[in-house]
Amino acid sequence: MTNEKILQTVKLLGGTLLCIGISTFLTGLFVSKGEILAAIGAGTIVGAVFIFLMGIFFVASGEVLEKTQHKNKKRAPF
Repeated sequence: MTNEKILQTVKLLGGTLLCIGISTFLTGLFVSKGEILAAIGAGTIVGAVFIFLMGIFFVASGEVLEKTQHKNKKRAPF
Protein backbone atom coordinates (compact mmCIF):
# COMPACT_ATOMS: atom_id res chain seq x y z
CA MET A 1 0.00 0.00 0.00
CA THR A 2 2.74 2.47 0.85
CA ASN A 3 4.60 1.60 -2.36
CA GLU A 4 1.52 2.60 -4.34
CA LYS A 5 1.36 5.92 -2.51
CA ILE A 6 5.04 6.58 -3.16
CA LEU A 7 4.59 5.69 -6.83
CA GLN A 8 1.59 7.99 -7.21
CA THR A 9 3.44 10.85 -5.49
CA VAL A 10 6.52 10.38 -7.65
CA LYS A 11 4.42 10.28 -10.81
CA LEU A 12 2.55 13.45 -9.83
CA LEU A 13 5.67 15.35 -8.79
CA GLY A 14 7.72 14.17 -11.76
CA GLY A 15 4.97 14.96 -14.24
CA THR A 16 4.38 18.42 -12.79
CA LEU A 17 8.07 19.29 -12.84
CA LEU A 18 8.40 17.90 -16.35
CA CYS A 19 5.55 20.09 -17.63
CA ILE A 20 7.01 23.16 -15.91
CA GLY A 21 10.45 22.37 -17.31
CA ILE A 22 9.20 21.87 -20.85
CA SER A 23 7.21 25.09 -20.81
CA THR A 24 10.15 27.01 -19.34
CA PHE A 25 12.54 25.53 -21.89
CA LEU A 26 10.28 26.31 -24.84
CA THR A 27 9.59 29.81 -23.54
CA GLY A 28 13.29 30.49 -23.17
CA LEU A 29 14.09 29.00 -26.56
CA PHE A 30 11.38 30.51 -28.77
CA VAL A 31 9.69 33.42 -27.00
CA SER A 32 12.26 35.34 -25.01
CA LYS A 33 15.43 34.20 -26.81
CA GLY A 34 17.08 33.99 -23.41
CA GLU A 35 19.66 31.28 -22.97
CA ILE A 36 19.42 31.36 -19.18
CA LEU A 37 15.69 30.56 -19.22
CA ALA A 38 16.26 27.66 -21.60
CA ALA A 39 19.04 26.36 -19.35
CA ILE A 40 16.78 26.54 -16.29
CA GLY A 41 14.10 24.65 -18.21
CA ALA A 42 16.57 21.95 -19.27
CA GLY A 43 17.77 21.60 -15.69
CA THR A 44 14.20 21.27 -14.48
CA ILE A 45 13.53 18.54 -17.04
CA VAL A 46 16.63 16.61 -15.96
CA GLY A 47 15.64 17.03 -12.31
CA ALA A 48 12.14 15.72 -12.98
CA VAL A 49 13.51 12.66 -14.74
CA PHE A 50 15.98 12.06 -11.90
CA ILE A 51 13.25 12.32 -9.25
CA PHE A 52 11.04 9.92 -11.21
CA LEU A 53 13.80 7.34 -11.68
CA MET A 54 14.81 7.49 -8.01
CA GLY A 55 11.20 7.01 -6.97
CA ILE A 56 10.84 4.00 -9.26
CA PHE A 57 14.07 2.60 -7.82
CA PHE A 58 12.77 2.98 -4.24
CA VAL A 59 9.47 1.30 -5.07
CA ALA A 60 11.16 -1.56 -6.92
CA SER A 61 13.70 -2.15 -4.15
CA GLY A 62 10.90 -2.11 -1.58
CA GLU A 63 8.98 -4.71 -3.55
CA VAL A 64 12.04 -6.96 -3.83
CA LEU A 65 12.76 -6.59 -0.11
CA GLU A 66 9.16 -7.38 0.76
CA LYS A 67 9.12 -10.51 -1.42
CA THR A 68 12.45 -11.66 0.03
CA GLN A 69 11.23 -11.25 3.59
CA HIS A 70 8.00 -13.05 2.76
CA LYS A 71 9.91 -15.94 1.17
CA ASN A 72 12.26 -16.20 4.17
CA LYS A 73 9.30 -16.41 6.58
CA LYS A 74 7.95 -19.40 4.67
CA ARG A 75 11.28 -21.26 4.81
CA ALA A 76 12.08 -20.61 8.47
CA PRO A 77 11.58 -23.79 10.54
CA PHE A 78 11.05 -21.88 13.79
